[in-house]
Amino acid sequence: MADTTAAVQSTLGQPTVPSISFFIVIVLITLAITYWAAKRTKTTKEFYAAGRSVSAFQNGLALAGDYMSAASFLGIAGMVALKGYDGMIYAIGWLVGWPALMFLIAEPLRNLGKFTFADVVAFRLRQTPVRIASAIGGILTVLFYTIAQMVGSGSLIKLMFGLPYEIAEIIVGCIMLAYVLFGGMLATTWVQIIKACLLLAGVSVLTVIVLAQFNFHPGELYAAVAAKYGQAALEPGGLVTSPLDAFSLGLALMLGLLGLPHILQRFFTVPDAKAARISVLYATGFIGYFYIIIPIVGFGAAALIGREVITNMDKGGNMAAPLLAEFLGGTPFLGFIAAVAFATILAVVAGLTLAGASAFSHDIYVHVIKGGKATEQEEVKASRIATFIFGVFAVLLGILFKGQNVAFMVGLAFAIACSANFPALVLSIFWKRFTTQGAVWAILTGAILAVGLIIVSPTVWVDVLKNPKESVLFPLKNPAVVSMTASFIVGILVSLMTREPEAEAKFEDEKLRTYLGVGAE
Repeated sequence: MADTTAAVQSTLGQPTVPSISFFIVIVLITLAITYWAAKRTKTTKEFYAAGRSVSAFQNGLALAGDYMSAASFLGIAGMVALKGYDGMIYAIGWLVGWPALMFLIAEPLRNLGKFTFADVVAFRLRQTPVRIASAIGGILTVLFYTIAQMVGSGSLIKLMFGLPYEIAEIIVGCIMLAYVLFGGMLATTWVQIIKACLLLAGVSVLTVIVLAQFNFHPGELYAAVAAKYGQAALEPGGLVTSPLDAFSLGLALMLGLLGLPHILQRFFTVPDAKAARISVLYATGFIGYFYIIIPIVGFGAAALIGREVITNMDKGGNMAAPLLAEFLGGTPFLGFIAAVAFATILAVVAGLTLAGASAFSHDIYVHVIKGGKATEQEEVKASRIATFIFGVFAVLLGILFKGQNVAFMVGLAFAIACSANFPALVLSIFWKRFTTQGAVWAILTGAILAVGLIIVSPTVWVDVLKNPKESVLFPLKNPAVVSMTASFIVGILVSLMTREPEAEAKFEDEKLRTYLGVGAE
């Protein structure tokens, strides 16, 4: 294994012809798509929802592309390589939320909503307070999710081209803004479809080459990992030692999906509720396949590259997959895998930015500031301004959180999503007694508690702010079990204390639209 280190370190951090070529080709293809989409994006329906013209299969691929983020590819591979068995918690947790999404949320969301999940929460409640609270919950979730993608992109471009991390962040921000500002949801959808196909193909090839090193026998791969790092690498406890922490993380990963604005927004791009349901079925298949094979890449990196080399390149472990690609397939394969990872990040950040911008322009600007009376041109203009502001924030936060594992960072975004957005969304759809005050307090309690507990948890208090471990105020690394439970309790108690006969009266109309699609847009 001694020559492995030398081989791995040969080109990372130095620009190479294959890496630059693949990078330029992918950027040019996606910018061409943006140009094509820009000519077809004039109305708000086209900007936010691609004119509701996306088929179930296309939306399934786009959902998979949106979901298989830098955290899924770079983060899980790195986490499995460095932490062993426990790194797979994220792969399993992120997958098991999809059946719940299909059976609980997909159909009601498509039938009740227009452009954002706040449309659903506010359907029979008072618009202004619910939309303000929903926008806060949505934007916080999207910001935390974006941090992870930006950290991954900065690490990747820094190592591929030898550029400073900060310059890499600015480049990603500029390209991503071009997609969303000009092409809207149509460009974002097609970028995600292309990226999903490239990622599935790239990781499949990488997995086959890894297994070929071990006679296509996974047992031999695991034996090699155990020989190098001990049996503990194949057993639980490498990452999460507390059962309560594991339960809290599992809750966040599973139910956070049902509160992610950029995923929920994809259901408004299909023609009807049936297509929304079928698209989740396709997405689950693609994502399930991806999460089955990505741990093999992680264990392969641990066995063939070594944890020390991986952490020397990036202390969060995010470069495990590109390092493995270079070791097994040389510089051209490294260039391809890195370009695919970059396309992955661009596509996800574009979707996130669109979700954040639409939360501001559709929910705050149109329904709060303009009282629902804005023209389509005004709304699209407000969305583009919000997109630009959001892009600048994304770059700054990416620079601030340099060096963190991206899968770990997305786990925190899921904690905010399942605490702030999921309880209010579920209660508004299924509980007749839910009130405006209940919705507002559920969202704010979940959002503030989740963010507050993350800041005083070991994740930020020790790892980012460098305070001593003894001074940690909240012991769990992921706060979902506390913040989500509190959000549900507060939403239910406040609703019981503030009866709203008008909202209850509209519940029957809502049920007709939820289950039969009567009046759906």
